[in-house]
Amino acid sequence: MATATATGGKGLNATGEFFRRRDGWRKHPMVGNQLRHATPGLGIAIVAFGIYLVGEAAYNCVHRPAGDNHH
Repeated sequence: MATATATGGKGLNATGEFFRRRDGWRKHPMVGNQLRHATPGLGIAIVAFGIYLVGEAAYNCVHRPAGDNHH
């Protein structure tokens, strides 16, 4: 119990301490959100393209030629 209080009360054994120290790279700013920073504007482009597809489908339903009976 003396070792648990010496390490801050967390009670980590040698293996837990080993992995805790080596997980620091996961919090580095270069690791997270790389795809979002590598493709700026991709989210806006996907939304705009989706709006275009919905608008085109609505336009095709409204302005269908009279003789167009096939799918």
